[in-house]
Amino acid sequence: QFRHVQQLTYSLIEWRSQILSGTLPKDELAELKKKVTAKIDYGNRILGLDLVVRDDNGNILDPDETSTISLFKAHETASRRIDERIQEEKSLQQSLDLRGQPIFNSTHTYSLYVNFKNFVCNIGEDAELLMSLYDPDLSKFISENYLVRWGSNGMPKEIEKLNNLQAVFTDLSSSDLIRPRISLVCQIVRVGHMELKDGKKHTCGLRRPFGVAGGHW
Repeated sequence: QFRHVQQLTYSLIEWRSQILSGTLPKDELAELKKKVTAKIDYGNRILGLDLVVRDDNGNILDPDETSTISLFKAHETASRRIDERIQEEKSLQQSLDLRGQPIFNSTHTYSLYVNFKNFVCNIGEDAELLMSLYDPDLSKFISENYLVRWGSNGMPKEIEKLNNLQAVFTDLSSSDLIRPRISLVCQIVRVGHMELKDGKKHTCGLRRPFGVAGGHW
């Protein structure tokens, strides 16, 4: 149980750092706060502590302004949701045991190093390459974008970065490692004229999606 609570605490510390960073968009921040409150409620349950009744946004319900019946229904819903989460955790733990993988690790954050070598695509104009990690099962991105600006001459726009285009995706947690699949997705954005013809100078600098590539592990 100590190891279990330790892992929960590591997750809360990691998410707290993300919230305090002030870099998350409003929708991702709201979603992360929900994950935090769900994790706290889950930890309270396995430790035998009191259940805190919350609304859909994770805010604690005020007993002075909420009817007894509403509190009771919210308590039942929260309790059922936590029980389902505990069952999911048990199933996941059994699955990891069968695969011979450690359930808890002393290191609670991980990083992915990417060394970008070359980009070959017949665009004819400048391009922006946006690389990020993606969960195909949940259909959502799980990291920020790594941006590379590529020139129409087939070289990086910042020529001093030639053969030195590297990035590290940090703060990957243990929960990320147990995802069934993680994909590295590269989105290609064409930057230039509306058409590849002379006389269209007034439309320069337009950004339009051009292509996408990726692979998963």
